[in-house]
Amino acid sequence: TMLCGFLPALNIVGEKEAGTMEQINVTPVKKHIFILAKLIPYWVIGFFILTLGFGIAFFVYSLMPAGSFLTIYVFSSIYVLIVSGFGLVISNYSKTMQQGMFVMYFFILIFILISGLFTPVSSMPEWARMITVFNPLRYYIEMMRAVYLKGSGFSHLLREFFILCGFALFFNIWAVASYRKNS
Repeated sequence: TMLCGFLPALNIVGEKEAGTMEQINVTPVKKHIFILAKLIPYWVIGFFILTLGFGIAFFVYSLMPAGSFLTIYVFSSIYVLIVSGFGLVISNYSKTMQQGMFVMYFFILIFILISGLFTPVSSMPEWARMITVFNPLRYYIEMMRAVYLKGSGFSHLLREFFILCGFALFFNIWAVASYRKNS
């Protein structure tokens, strides 16, 4: 969440500050291809970090998921696209790298605190539970708990899968729509 959110949030705005966006904007590359090209490196980084986390969990703590690694990787591929797409949205609207960093930090902090990672969603006040509905990290954590602890399969997690796919579409369409080639 942290790396795959912060790095894209600093990417486009960093190119704006460096002055290389003008060179990119005069190329015939379509907006959706440009945004996809910005997402792919973070997708790879996200998978590397996830795999490293699995290795550490196994070798240091002897933890293995009760369910399938394939289920986790499928959901993680979608989740990394969500967070990276959200980072690109913030980058598109930011004027400076510092602004992009602080805005992303604000949202990531809220995402983590109301995701159910530290406090179960069921024990949160009603107003906080309503906010968690709009938090993609909540559904990712629900999936991880279900796969790691219960051994849930993909068919048991269809609700979370479709919700995460909706978030991925929303944030990445917003990233394409908010990118201005003529700025």
